[in-house]
Amino acid sequence: MTALTSILLLQYIGKHFGELVGKGLPTVVIAEFFGLSVPLTVALTLPMAVLVATLYAFSRLAAENEITALKASGVSLVSVLKPVLWAALGVTVVMIGFNDQVLPRSNHRLAVLQRDIAQKKPTFGLREQVINEVSPGKLYLRAGHLDEASNMMREVTIYDMADPTRRRTIFADSGNMRMSKGLTDLELTLYNGNMQDVPTANPDELQRLYFNVDQIRVRGVGNQFQKTTADAYKSDREMTVCEMQQAQDKARRDHEEVRKLFETGLAALKKSKAKLSKDVLNANTGVPWDIGLGRLYCNGMALLAPKQAKAQGVSTTPRVIVKQSASSTSQSTSSTAASSPVAAGRLRPGSLTRDVNKSATQGQTASSSDLVQIDGLRIRLQDDAQLMNSYGVEIHKKFALAVACFVFVLLGAPIALRFPRGGVGLTIGVSLFVFALYYVCLIAGESIAKRGLMPAVVSMWMANVIFALIALWMLTKMGHEGSTARGGDMKDMIGAIKGSIRSKIGWKDRRVRRDRVAA
Repeated sequence: MTALTSILLLQYIGKHFGELVGKGLPTVVIAEFFGLSVPLTVALTLPMAVLVATLYAFSRLAAENEITALKASGVSLVSVLKPVLWAALGVTVVMIGFNDQVLPRSNHRLAVLQRDIAQKKPTFGLREQVINEVSPGKLYLRAGHLDEASNMMREVTIYDMADPTRRRTIFADSGNMRMSKGLTDLELTLYNGNMQDVPTANPDELQRLYFNVDQIRVRGVGNQFQKTTADAYKSDREMTVCEMQQAQDKARRDHEEVRKLFETGLAALKKSKAKLSKDVLNANTGVPWDIGLGRLYCNGMALLAPKQAKAQGVSTTPRVIVKQSASSTSQSTSSTAASSPVAAGRLRPGSLTRDVNKSATQGQTASSSDLVQIDGLRIRLQDDAQLMNSYGVEIHKKFALAVACFVFVLLGAPIALRFPRGGVGLTIGVSLFVFALYYVCLIAGESIAKRGLMPAVVSMWMANVIFALIALWMLTKMGHEGSTARGGDMKDMIGAIKGSIRSKIGWKDRRVRRDRVAA
């Protein structure tokens, strides 16, 4: 587990290395970033570590004839597997708690820390003969020569883009720079130069001003790092199972309300013979199917949790902020956003359908605003369905990764006992193959479920079910593993695969020859 976590942690840190270097961050902040990255990595590496440990342990037991000695003593393989399965079940329970409580909190703190780091500007520094970005998108500086000892510059050119109405270019023979007392602003003193202004509205005009000494102050160049103490926004990967279940239930209620309004408005527009788009006519109003695993888990946790006394009139319901899709903020909803009540960052659906069926009830022809409103309802249906799918994927993913620890024990033990002389090669080869296949299925299932092409419970548990069935089939075949000192290694496994392929090919050839003779 330590080795696998270190490898993936180095990869994660290397990916975000550019966010940390060159910004003058305190050592404590960098150490906190590394520490908060560990739980995210452990959630992926612990199932891997369980599989590697199972393969290696049972390979050693079989290679050193410990399994043979246990059989000779009357101990069955089922008895050997029982303590390992109990240990795997314990690891699974610990992983469920880890994925539900520790991982979301660390992800939230890591996301807040990353946003704080992103707002911290790099420590100011200039390079000669290069156009340096002093203030992002506003001011650029180029110096032909820089003297680090005296902070003197020669052949200075400054491009000022701060004012959108004009473009200013400053040329100076020399200059000096220094930081302000608070180390936040840069003060430039330029000597013997000129300033050229060109209006963006009329680029043919040019205004030139000559100076002997000019002073420029650039604010916010070297700001200090500030940590956010409170941030209420949480993405789906920063929520616990119960928080995501509450958000999913809210999205389900909104979807049901919007669906009724959409069907009523669509029937009214069809009655008025309005010309509707294909997207509206073919809109999917179905609710994404789910088995309610998160709700069952939260109900069980509520029974186990100690009851708390509630004061009268005080609500202890946790506040959950739901993500808002960008497609829901269309022109049809922007006009009613100021007057409509906002619940968890989303507009109430009633504000969108105030006049959808007004034209039909009064016998009038549907107006363009009615078509815009019905299309807004269609977008709301898609957004609510996408939210439910997203939360469902994350809920099932937390449980699927935890149960993978138990499945990998079921899979690793019979493979190791079938090929006792496989050694390290078998451990590495099988582990890499299983890891790659499992996480490909997990990532593909996540993408498919979020698009609504497959229920989240099917896509996220598909890999576990496949590997569990293979493991159970191999457990029924236990007892046929290689038991000689020369058998049961990687060559035996490769030879068995080649023999199976050759037998199938030979059977097909014999069948073809029989058919030819019969013909």
